[in-house]
Amino acid sequence: MSAGARAAAAAPVSVPAAQPNVFMRWLRRRMGALLLALGLLLLWEVAVRVLGVKEYLLPPPTRIWLEFTKRMPIVMDGAWVTTQEILGGYLMAVVVSIPFALAVTYSRFMENAVYPVVVFLQIVPKIAIAPLFIIWFGFGYTPKLLIVFLLSFFPIVVSSIAGFKAVDPEIADFARTTGASGWKLFAKIRLPQALPDIFTGMKVGAALSATAAIVAEFVASDRGLGYLLLQYNGNLDTPMVFAVIFLLSFIGLAVYYTVEFIERITIPWHTSQNPLNTTTM
Repeated sequence: MSAGARAAAAAPVSVPAAQPNVFMRWLRRRMGALLLALGLLLLWEVAVRVLGVKEYLLPPPTRIWLEFTKRMPIVMDGAWVTTQEILGGYLMAVVVSIPFALAVTYSRFMENAVYPVVVFLQIVPKIAIAPLFIIWFGFGYTPKLLIVFLLSFFPIVVSSIAGFKAVDPEIADFARTTGASGWKLFAKIRLPQALPDIFTGMKVGAALSATAAIVAEFVASDRGLGYLLLQYNGNLDTPMVFAVIFLLSFIGLAVYYTVEFIERITIPWHTSQNPLNTTTM
């Protein structure tokens, strides 16, 4: 071994500083929202007690938490049922809507004949057709799954179609001149450019999925958070009404932020994932 090679081998190897993982960076971005939420809860607690608001009108957060802990097993059982409906319907919407958007993008027949029918069906209020699902499929899991699917499906389809059609024609023409095949053109250009729009639709669908599950359970159900919400509201059990609402909101937020977290991992290069540069004084 030469002297230069021995010197290079003996030189210390510099190890790059460990970068904070994606989750911690995401958590730091949401720290302001968490602190604001805690501040609002504290303000709510103080205002209710100082103003002497009746508990059946607006209970303080501590009372809501106390009642929730007393009936946690029942509520968590209902939360599990509702979560299954949300996840099942939402995942089915994702699996169906993106290939459908691709078909609309590449097929003139799908765009001119099938897509308008889908738009018409989306305009029909889901609360109006929910009783039909009960008649057709009974009171089980299937009708609730379908309602969640229908409410989550359309936003993902619309955003995905917009994303797939947003490819720059000049870039596509240049790629074709280099001999890129249709599949390579899709994988390297069309899909990466469409991903931000697809994730936008997925986040909207995630936000709607919890609402859809509760609508389905309001129509006909003997389990789930929607069923419990109707029961507690009928008994004027306001603390438990708020507890169920908070838990349902937490489930919806968990689904939404899971999608956002996957988005941040998948397209870290997009401008929406880069925080604004700030200057320190």
